[in-house]
Amino acid sequence: MSTRTPMSIEGVVPWPDEYASRYRSAGYWQGKALGAYIFEKVDQHPDTEALVDGSVRLTYRQLWDRAASCGQGLLDLGIRPGERIVLQLPNCWEFVALTLGCFRVGVIPVMALPAHRRHELTHLSALSEAVAIVVADVDRDTDLRIVAQQVAVEVPTVHSVMVHGELSVEQPDGGGVPEHSLAAVTDTQRHFVDDEYEPRGSDVACLLLSGGTTGLPKLIVRTHDDYAYNVIRCNAVSGIDSDTVYLGTLPSSHNFPLACPGILGALFAGGRAVMLPSPAADRALRTIEDESVTIAAVVPAVAQSWIEHQREHHTLCGRSLRVLQVGGSRMPDELAARVEPVLGARLQQVFGMAEGLINMTHLDDDLEVITNTQGRPVSEADEIMVVDDQGAPVPDGVPGALLTRGPYTPRGYFRAPEHNARSFTPDGWYGSGDIVVQRPDGNMVVAGRDKDMINRGGEKISAEEVENFAYQVEGVEMAAAVAMPDPKLGERLCLYVSVAEDREVALVDVVNVMNAAGVARFKIPERLVIVDRMPTTKVGKIDKKAIREDIRERLESAVTRSSSASVEEDSQ
Repeated sequence: MSTRTPMSIEGVVPWPDEYASRYRSAGYWQGKALGAYIFEKVDQHPDTEALVDGSVRLTYRQLWDRAASCGQGLLDLGIRPGERIVLQLPNCWEFVALTLGCFRVGVIPVMALPAHRRHELTHLSALSEAVAIVVADVDRDTDLRIVAQQVAVEVPTVHSVMVHGELSVEQPDGGGVPEHSLAAVTDTQRHFVDDEYEPRGSDVACLLLSGGTTGLPKLIVRTHDDYAYNVIRCNAVSGIDSDTVYLGTLPSSHNFPLACPGILGALFAGGRAVMLPSPAADRALRTIEDESVTIAAVVPAVAQSWIEHQREHHTLCGRSLRVLQVGGSRMPDELAARVEPVLGARLQQVFGMAEGLINMTHLDDDLEVITNTQGRPVSEADEIMVVDDQGAPVPDGVPGALLTRGPYTPRGYFRAPEHNARSFTPDGWYGSGDIVVQRPDGNMVVAGRDKDMINRGGEKISAEEVENFAYQVEGVEMAAAVAMPDPKLGERLCLYVSVAEDREVALVDVVNVMNAAGVARFKIPERLVIVDRMPTTKVGKIDKKAIREDIRERLESAVTRSSSASVEEDSQ
């Protein structure tokens, strides 16, 4: 256990002393850094395989050595404990090694998503006062090295860029910051970090991203104590042990594949984590078969594609896959019922949030619970209230807004007092924005959202953020972004606009504005509906409920459409 002086970082909302003492005395918080849990496995079986990424296979000792090298490499670049780095990498062994390296020396990774671009990365770097950015060299048709340099110009705290892959042909001149090869940082020939840098359990471990509705993401503070407890409880409910082979296909910077129980869960238990760059069915199912994967985590759209692929190609023969976790958005009951008959794996529904609370169905639950609910809290210390519009608790079986607090649900966002005033009650309850029904057996059914957000296959999109871009298009008078139902992704993004007289607006106009700002692609509207007059409520606000009903009726009355993400335009 570290004896180093605790970090003090402005903008972190602590748990009240009363609750922190309670969680420590109950053993929920053990006062250890996240890396310490993994080092126990290194010490017990150093030569056991820990991580697989294509042809790269690392034992626990090899992974630990690379994590130490990463930690020392960060220190050598002048990055100190408590400082933040924006971490944007694909699913690869370097992501794991660098994350563990951060955990070992107290550098705090800000978990950006691979799809983020200049718009989001600039915001995250500025909000966190990041001193470095870690990116892949190229992602699809985007040179992320250029993007990182653009961010560094905008955010004066950024003094280093680390690149996974090829460095730029020309190093930056006076207008940029130095680029460093991530391969050099992970080189095990470096001097290993000294234990004096090991964080305390109460120190900040990482900053996760919210899926909020009010513009760009907020930062969620996770400490070593609370995040370790998150992993431990998810491990217990998911049956993770030293025989586990976990398949990571979703972006590893998401809370779900990182720690619920995810990659960290497998390593905590002495199991093996297998990395894939995407959840594409053909390669994923072949990897499950080749690596004897026992548990994988997906969103509903991916589960559907795996089921369809298995029905057609019968790739899974060995039946190693015991558990398929599905989360990110509500899984349709009829799809849930097909998981075990087709894939041979027990379905585990997961409903949670990076802000804390995780609910899961249990592996020994009966089929009705597994198919029709999104589970119950993983910890007996999770406090739950389901309330009406006035904040009064509602009876079981009645829909209401979900409130929660507990030993792994933080008490506030990082440097966001206005958001905290809206999302947290004075006595520490967090309002997730989810509308749920709590059954008498304790399991919850997700009924919807009370916030203005689109959940596109697990990726959360703020309607407000998209609308702000729409208003930059000349001629747009009013704009409303809403979710339209989609059989594959659950929801897609539709934009309604009213246009000034004698003006014309096309979907490409909005897309061009968003692309110029460097917005992540998953936020781009996929359909534009132009209306003569935007529907409003009695008090003059845009009536999103009426708009959602309108797009539902349009989809139902239209001819059969392709399920692909083609852009469409309507006018009225």
